[in-house]
Amino acid sequence: MQFITVAGPPSSGKTSVILKAIDRLKAQGKRVGVVKFDCLSSLDDKTYERHDVPVVVGLAGNLCPDHFFIINIEQCIEWGEREGFDVLISESAGLCNRCSPHVRGILAICVIDNLAGINTPKKIGPMLRLADVVVVTKGDIVSQAEREVFYNHIHQVNPRARIVPANGITGQGSVQIANLMAAERDVETLLGEHLRFSMPSGLCSYCLGQTLISDTNSSGSVRRIDFGH
Repeated sequence: MQFITVAGPPSSGKTSVILKAIDRLKAQGKRVGVVKFDCLSSLDDKTYERHDVPVVVGLAGNLCPDHFFIINIEQCIEWGEREGFDVLISESAGLCNRCSPHVRGILAICVIDNLAGINTPKKIGPMLRLADVVVVTKGDIVSQAEREVFYNHIHQVNPRARIVPANGITGQGSVQIANLMAAERDVETLLGEHLRFSMPSGLCSYCLGQTLISDTNSSGSVRRIDFGH
């Protein structure tokens, strides 16, 4: 089974892009499943189900989504193997832009949209900087000049990435994305593999449930702003 990680900011068009790519993969005779990682709620499972795509949703709740991802990802692989998928796609939203749900040796796709602002690529961490493919959506809404500047900023932070313009409505870019997925190597397990980048770090008293705003009662991994005095 081939395994693909797809990440990106919320509402960037990840689900629509994935669905169009799945249509192409199905046309190649492949059976595809999806694992959707989210925080508090998700309606994407209904969207996948309407398109007859097997899906499982995992909600991190009060846990860091990256930690929730890595704790559960091997079980996702086992589920995909049991279901007999040819391709399993993991979809997760980088809510803080620091997320790093990409694995070494596994095709890593980051989806961002042109409406996010031309400087957005510089604000996104490992999920863009270490991606193999950056899929850019909503390019039909901005000018050619804005698209070119946006692509340039992507290359500044990730010069090795392949940029694929895509449209989740028309299907633009879906053939190229599906072909990249279909060309990936098979995996049987992720045990022993490594993330491409370390997760967001820190364990403090607020992580453990503290709600009191206090200097004296805050402990653990705490970082202060330097105001220059």
